[in-house]
Amino acid sequence: MNVRRIGALGVGLTVAAGLLTGCSAGSGGDDGPVTLTYWGWAPNMDEVIGEWNAANPDIQVKYTEAAGASDLPPKLLSAERAGNGPDMAQAEYQKIPSLVVSGVVQDITEQTESFRDEFSDGAWAQTTLDGATYAVPQDAGPMMMFYRKDLLAQYGVEVPTTWDEYQRAAETIHAADPSVYLGTLPQDGATFTGYVQQAGGQWWTSKGSTWTVDADGAESTEVGDYWTGLADSDVLYEQPYLTPEWNKLLTDGKMLSWNAGVWAPGVIENVAADTAGNWAAAPLPSFSADQGTGSMGGSAVLVTKSSEHAAEATKFLEWLNGSEEGSGLLASVSNLYPASTAGQEQLASAPVPALLGDQSDFYSMAAEASATAAPAIWGPNVQTSFDAFSDALAAQLRDGGSYADALTSVQKTTVDDLEKNGFDVSK
Repeated sequence: MNVRRIGALGVGLTVAAGLLTGCSAGSGGDDGPVTLTYWGWAPNMDEVIGEWNAANPDIQVKYTEAAGASDLPPKLLSAERAGNGPDMAQAEYQKIPSLVVSGVVQDITEQTESFRDEFSDGAWAQTTLDGATYAVPQDAGPMMMFYRKDLLAQYGVEVPTTWDEYQRAAETIHAADPSVYLGTLPQDGATFTGYVQQAGGQWWTSKGSTWTVDADGAESTEVGDYWTGLADSDVLYEQPYLTPEWNKLLTDGKMLSWNAGVWAPGVIENVAADTAGNWAAAPLPSFSADQGTGSMGGSAVLVTKSSEHAAEATKFLEWLNGSEEGSGLLASVSNLYPASTAGQEQLASAPVPALLGDQSDFYSMAAEASATAAPAIWGPNVQTSFDAFSDALAAQLRDGGSYADALTSVQKTTVDDLEKNGFDVSK
């Protein structure tokens, strides 16, 4: 899932701005200045990097808006194999393991140890594999519940804090008006795995070169059974979100909430601008009080295997993603929700997204969600698993089946794909 903007831009707008340039990894060194090359898609990054370049003549950074989130990994892989890749590249968290196993990412564990504590466990875990660190978190996507405060009040429904309360709220609203829904059944892998993370589960884990897949494990089954019950009761919308039909429900005040990453206000405002000011944010409902939340979206910046300047690159990334100045610019200039605690703290006094009106505690609530997001672990074939989940679940919902049956299919597809591509898989 793409990095999301907190402001007015919505899904799909972080696209490629130009063709890749044929530059090789950073130049300079020895006693002269070093020029690092950096590929990404985050908006206005040139302005952010300009601040670094002005203050650091010995380590200059040349930025290229190389491709969108989906297209950058294959372009990076091709460039690295051709010998003209950059020193650094932005990548969605779930794409990092596939790039690591493809041999294009450096292990930067040693270079990042001194500033690892600038980030939450949930964010940092998404940049590690088998105990080694391969990237520095840039923006985070802790999940929250965004809801129409005016319409929940109209239906006499309190904001749910548990999943049991969420179910009762959905039943109350839909019984009062069958054309209105509290929310949407999760039909994409990004949303569903966020719920699984909250429940304490992971679809992938690794030890050495061996992978374990647990897409149909206890936590996934618990989460799946809960949503199967809601599917059977027909009280939630059963089509994917961000379709024209879903967007119309949102605009018409018939879709009353969305459980998504912290970036969601900008997306909602882009779809339903006239509803701005009528929304509020709340912590994601949970099964138990000791659960935090899951993650949905976000990205990090990696150092490529071909770079000869990992020390200089990580020094820059410590400033960009971890420092008060750099991560503050990510928020104010690039309009990202920073992964670092320093960046999140600066947002405490920032204006809240227009969608949320006068909800002054939004950023403190978001920071709490980020701090309590469960550590997420991704595998080398995330897209295969997510596609399998969407396809299998669509068939199950159409035929009156269950999430559990869909997860059984995802488990098999994921394991078969790993084995087909030469990975060792623990049975």
